[in-house]
Amino acid sequence: MKDFRKQIAFWNNRRITRRHALFAFGYSLVLSTTLFSCSNSPNNSQQQAVSSASNVASSSNTTADKVIRIVRSKQLTALAVLEQKGILAERLKPLGYRVEWPEFAAGPQQLEALNAGALDIAYTAESPPVFSQAADAPLVYLAANSSDGQSVSLLVPKNSPIQSVKDLKGKKVAFQKASIGHYLILRALEREGLKLSDIESVYLPPPDANVAFSQGRVDAWFIWEPFVTRNVQNNTGRVLTDGGNGLRDTNNFISTNRKFYEENREVIKVFLEEVQKAQNWAKNNPKEISQLLSATTQLDTPTLEIMHKKYDFTLIPITAAIINKQQEVADKWYSLELIPKKVNVKDGFLTPEQYAEITPQEVLAKK
Repeated sequence: MKDFRKQIAFWNNRRITRRHALFAFGYSLVLSTTLFSCSNSPNNSQQQAVSSASNVASSSNTTADKVIRIVRSKQLTALAVLEQKGILAERLKPLGYRVEWPEFAAGPQQLEALNAGALDIAYTAESPPVFSQAADAPLVYLAANSSDGQSVSLLVPKNSPIQSVKDLKGKKVAFQKASIGHYLILRALEREGLKLSDIESVYLPPPDANVAFSQGRVDAWFIWEPFVTRNVQNNTGRVLTDGGNGLRDTNNFISTNRKFYEENREVIKVFLEEVQKAQNWAKNNPKEISQLLSATTQLDTPTLEIMHKKYDFTLIPITAAIINKQQEVADKWYSLELIPKKVNVKDGFLTPEQYAEITPQEVLAKK
């Protein structure tokens, strides 16, 4: 394994031309997890999940007890509620399904697994689906969720002289490539008249970035909860800014692949119904959800109750405005030559009639 400096030099000095972009992109999401795989983090379980994809898919098609694999969330989310309470598992039993909750480091790794057949339901920010579509993955956007911008923050070391985003010029900033951290550092820099080229981008998945940040190997880190609160509580970092105050202008998405959607519409409908119920419960019961997820997030209940205010817990109906904003994101990444081709995000969205079939009526009524 190359040392940390060589890894960063590899990424930051590597120049990808248009001619080689498509080839390079095919490996980019894989490299983001494997290049730094010396970490013993439990989040590396996605590697085993991807490698066993074909076996799992085969067995699920030949047994009555079918499997739906939904990404494990370790944040204050409805998905975490569904897993911890076992609600969805009970609801799907009569339909012949059991639920598994594989864990992944970040959105790009989820969609890599989704495309490989090792995951059925992903939950990511806006950018991972765009990068996935640019790689010709048959992605389907099932639902949009609240942006929860305050839950994503730009951290700097507690005693860092950096006091504003402008001070990041020439500094090493860590984030997961193709993630919400990537998108928000771009947005934050543009607000100050800067570009991504004005900083030294360090592509690291969260577990490795956490180590690099705690050891002072990077100057800043754009990351989500609960990493933010853990670092603040440990006195290793402080928040320079977050995705609130209009910095985040996009939504989170629940997605699947085309094959799973076409073969499991009734299951997807049930899943979204239970997500909506869990959203409502989570929004109205801050203490209870904090107690429920304390062990999962490794944070105490009072801290989680404070964090609860950073989340909106709302499913959003898919509208033309949602699709248009997602197209803007895709066009932005293409203009920066970070995806190999222009993406038409509509290819991943369903028709209004198809959304009406799977979306809870309570959500559709918000249109």
